[in-house]
Amino acid sequence: MGILAWIVLGAIAGFLANMVIGGREGVIGTIVLGVVGALVGGFVATSLLHIGRVNGLNAESIVIAAVGAAALLVAWHLVTPRRRLFHF
Repeated sequence: MGILAWIVLGAIAGFLANMVIGGREGVIGTIVLGVVGALVGGFVATSLLHIGRVNGLNAESIVIAAVGAAALLVAWHLVTPRRRLFHF
């Protein structure tokens, strides 16, 4: 995937993770969260679970990246206890 595809995938995944978990990251933070989430989610999915790949802008890649981004967001909220974990 090219850098532009990673940015678009990161923006989508970060946005979905922020909607599910709740976060106050800005646009750049959301994109970075999504890109790193795609890397983490892709590693876990392919290396540990053997279920999928992050190899393009498709539904499977977006779901894996969003789950990875959500896991990173939960971990971030646990490391920084001054924020609430879930916003209802």
